[in-house]
Amino acid sequence: MTSIQLSTGKKCYFASDFHLGLYPYEQSRIREKIIVQWLHEIANDAEHLFLLGDIFDFWYEYHKVAPRGFVRFLGKLADLADRGIQIHYFTGNHDVWVFDYLPAEINMHLYRNHELFIINHKKFLIGHGDGLYPGDWGYRFLKACFTSRVLQFLFSRLHPNLAFAIGHTWSKHSRLAKGVAEAFLGEDKEHQIIFARKYLSRENVDFFVFGHRHIPMDFALNHHTRLINTGEWIHSKSYAVFDGENMELKFYQHSL
Repeated sequence: MTSIQLSTGKKCYFASDFHLGLYPYEQSRIREKIIVQWLHEIANDAEHLFLLGDIFDFWYEYHKVAPRGFVRFLGKLADLADRGIQIHYFTGNHDVWVFDYLPAEINMHLYRNHELFIINHKKFLIGHGDGLYPGDWGYRFLKACFTSRVLQFLFSRLHPNLAFAIGHTWSKHSRLAKGVAEAFLGEDKEHQIIFARKYLSRENVDFFVFGHRHIPMDFALNHHTRLINTGEWIHSKSYAVFDGENMELKFYQHSL
């Protein structure tokens, strides 16, 4: 469990599912510029930035090679880190192959599972929000394959040109690239809500903060616990902000 005490006037920002590099690439480039603009605007009062996964639609790091592109976004993260803003990155199902490049370059904190934080005496369970339902065996098997050290080693033996061609082809034919929208399934079917309620039966939490579902959501689990889903930046441009006392789901309204 990590404890954070915010400085006076400082805030924590939470965002997920940028899906940078998603086809069509022209729209991804525009989205990247909007995200960089948002990061520039929050820099004055941000003390911690939580990126909750699927920041890239496909990412793979070789020992000496990092993906081409995203230079504006990566440069802005470096700028924020140089200002003293702590960046926390939770890998998602699309960017599970983020390894040590960004932690080494900008001292970014990397997490592969949800983690507990105490922020100004409030308890947060934070993560990408995928694979929380124990009965989703198909998804859990696929995630296990992607996190397998053996399969990662075998994939790394591919030439980068071939490896990224495979990744981008897979991305191009995803449901997201085809514009298939997510819809709220109902509180009795949403895996994150089911997980959160089960978790609360054994431990109290003030806020569950997840991404993954692409549905901006501020859901009251009981009189003192809320589940926040930060949504995505393809359509809603949504994020959450905690000022030390209050947690709020917001939408970025500016455009280029």
